[in-house]
Amino acid sequence: MVVLYPESISSLRSGQPELVKKNQTHMSDELEEKMLSLFALGKSYSQIADHIEDMYGVHFSKPAITAVTDKLIPKLEEWKKRPLESVYPFLYLDAIHYKVREEGTYISKAFYTVLGVNLEGKKEILGLYLNESEGAKFWLQVLTDLQNRGVDDILIASVDGLKGFPEAINAVFPETEVQLCVVHQIRNSLKYIASKDQKQFASELKKVYKAFTKEEAEIELNKLEEKWGKKYPIVFNSWRNNWEHLTNYFKYSEDIRRIIYTTNIIESVHRQFRTLTKTKGAFPNDNSLLKLLYAGIMNAQRKWTMPIRNWSLTISQLSIHFKERLEGKLSL
Repeated sequence: MVVLYPESISSLRSGQPELVKKNQTHMSDELEEKMLSLFALGKSYSQIADHIEDMYGVHFSKPAITAVTDKLIPKLEEWKKRPLESVYPFLYLDAIHYKVREEGTYISKAFYTVLGVNLEGKKEILGLYLNESEGAKFWLQVLTDLQNRGVDDILIASVDGLKGFPEAINAVFPETEVQLCVVHQIRNSLKYIASKDQKQFASELKKVYKAFTKEEAEIELNKLEEKWGKKYPIVFNSWRNNWEHLTNYFKYSEDIRRIIYTTNIIESVHRQFRTLTKTKGAFPNDNSLLKLLYAGIMNAQRKWTMPIRNWSLTISQLSIHFKERLEGKLSL
């Protein structure tokens, strides 16, 4: 219920629209929209209350503002179940972790983000998922949900190096090419390199992932291993074990390589999430986190009106590589 302080009501100027009338138990649509827009920017409830009071001379309690933001929950549930398109040329999957209160204690939970690029080249968050930890088994549930909501085919999926991730994807979408994030692989490799060797090793490693062809990359990896392999065997074991999924991008032109060889596109979304939640040390429950991220996603997607760079050229090349799978799907 809305709480109004008498001094706040008396401060309303004569002739000003009555956003909250006497004995009113709900606020106007304009006020609710203003609160939700501030909420979507990551403002705290106290900041929202102060802003509304500065603008309108009316004070709302934290429970009143909570009641407004709670209206996002049924919208979120409906959004999570919405039908999806049948084909996504690119899919990016990653997780970000937050502290959430459960049974009297705060635990770390994995928030799963799925970002798709549709046939028009436009980005879209396909769903929100929350689990106690990140693992291939739960990703399998996420992918099954996408399939149940209408996704028949994903051409290329870009993911990090989580064990079992490619297998989980191909269990649901067997024709999908899985590209492991090269940037993640580089970062993980450098963790095992002594600080005195890191600069030189990183420089020489560029010859591998910046090669023109997969064959050239293999030659450069062999050279690198000859020089550093005995000192850092774990690094080269990782590259060898993941080689097939790390090198799928070599078969494509520069425009497609740029899109798929790293998960930066979804990491930029997670940076927005961190900005949105930076003032929140932890969340009292799952819904408090989900409704905030949902509000942030809706806010971000309003700006995603244009296709990604060079999309017409990219989709033309994809139509050659995946001719049968895209036949009849494109309006070229």
